Amino acid sequence: MAVKVRIPTPLMKLTGNQAEVSAEGGTISDILNNLEHQFNGIKERICEENGAPRRFINIYLNEEDIRFLDGEKTAVKDGDEISIIPAIAGGVGA
Repeated sequence: MAVKVRIPTPLMKLTGNQAEVSAEGGTISDILNNLEHQFNGIKERICEENGAPRRFINIYLNEEDIRFLDGEKTAVKDGDEISIIPAIAGGVGA
């Protein structure tokens, strides 16, 4: 099953400057493993050693946060869109 994965700017150097790539798999975890197979080193930037997405990385499946679905075990289907978005911290200091 092919899905479209949107890559954030800080990780585009690992994908040959591609903002969108295609990946295959039946779950988010499978997709991340497929991305690693295609683009060596990308998974370690997205996931902890146990395979779970890092706290500061948000992953959306069709605009829905996978944290509110089944996490990395969330099922994907052909034509789905996945967005990988690093969390942005900041604010106004006093």
